[in-house]
Amino acid sequence: MSDVRHDAPRPARLPHRLSAAARDTVVRQEAVVTSAQLHAWGVGRAVVSRRVARGDWQQLWRGVVALHSGTLTWRQRARGALLYAGDGAALSHASAAFVHGIVSTPGPRIVVSIPVRRAVSPQPGLEIRRRRTMPYAGGRVRALGVDDTVLDLVHELESEDDVVGLVCEAVRVGVLPGRLLLQAGDRRFLRHRGLVVSLLGEEGTGVESPLEHRYVRDVERRHRLPVARPQVRERTGGRWIRADRVHVGLGVRIELDGQLAHPSGRTALDTWRDNAVLIERSEITLRYRWQHVVAEPCQTAGQVATALRSRGWEGRATPCSPTCPVLA
Repeated sequence: MSDVRHDAPRPARLPHRLSAAARDTVVRQEAVVTSAQLHAWGVGRAVVSRRVARGDWQQLWRGVVALHSGTLTWRQRARGALLYAGDGAALSHASAAFVHGIVSTPGPRIVVSIPVRRAVSPQPGLEIRRRRTMPYAGGRVRALGVDDTVLDLVHELESEDDVVGLVCEAVRVGVLPGRLLLQAGDRRFLRHRGLVVSLLGEEGTGVESPLEHRYVRDVERRHRLPVARPQVRERTGGRWIRADRVHVGLGVRIELDGQLAHPSGRTALDTWRDNAVLIERSEITLRYRWQHVVAEPCQTAGQVATALRSRGWEGRATPCSPTCPVLA
């Protein structure tokens, strides 16, 4: 499956009399130009209309033309959107996230942000966002910076799980947590600010997935269990393995399976790893999925507490509510 971020455009079908400078511009803009550019190069409106009507060229939006008849790539549509939106425009939200590799699909519309002082008429397949302050934008296909893009998306998400998933994915692809944390603090209005700060700051405790966030919050913290060490990487049985959370010194490991459904349960590699740590380290592995963490957090906390006490922990889990089945 090809990556539409990098699909090569069809060769442009150019008028023979275009100058070398004009041809360079066409190549740089991936065969997408404005009617104003064509007019400046000596290609009149009648020629443009005739070529579009004949199918040699394609009109993307009013005043924006692709100089070929083939399938348009997403990048060409994005360039066309920027040319249509004009001065100061930049890809934003899902479109910018796609450019930065944070999301795998760009969504049905091209999303472009423009300065609030400008007005751009809506067009099919194009979403215009007006901003009082335009953040930094750049790149070969002009897009808002990755930090602002992540926070734009966070602000529009409804569920905490979606926020955690987005922030974790952003960090996985290289977004710097400290810089994102500073940007979040600078925003005047930001939904889920507290959650973002807890994920990226010292309270984040190495959370790398929505399920792990729920586990730390609803199982570990709310029942006052010992804080486990996150993302422990070790060499066991001749292989490097990594555990989601380890209660160091107590020999209890927590593995979290974020898949909503898994027809075969644990994998062969999971079984091998559990056996290896039991044999070599005398450590037990407790595996939990969404059902255990979201629907049964109190029962899960009770089981973890029982395992910890069997390994020498002298504390007790604390009930999170009057109806919590965990025994103090």
